[in-house]
Amino acid sequence: QVELVESGGGLVQAGGSLRLSCVASGRTSNTYSTGWFRQAPGKEREFVAAIDSRGRSTTYVDSVKGRFTISRDNAKNTVYLQLNSLKPEDTAVYYCAAGWVTGDRRQDYVYWGQGTQVTVSS
Repeated sequence: QVELVESGGGLVQAGGSLRLSCVASGRTSNTYSTGWFRQAPGKEREFVAAIDSRGRSTTYVDSVKGRFTISRDNAKNTVYLQLNSLKPEDTAVYYCAAGWVTGDRRQDYVYWGQGTQVTVSS
């Protein structure tokens, strides 16, 4: 069992930055790939970025490439999502998830956090 807790969300103006953190606890938590997803009001949850268990491979949705960066510190059991050049359309609840595949589908992930709200004002 792996428990994931996100933090770092908040209210920021367009063009600003935030860093989200996802802290994992539980046995072998560092052997999982980790993904970030987001869900805006009235929309389906969508993939944002993912990183493999060793931090050697990353993938992003096209809309965030060049603006968001995913990274991990396995010594701290933490995965980060750096959000730069934020836009109002980035407003959503951001969720981290852990699984065996570094994929872009919800079904690639087994464990999910509760989410952290990111709001970008124009």
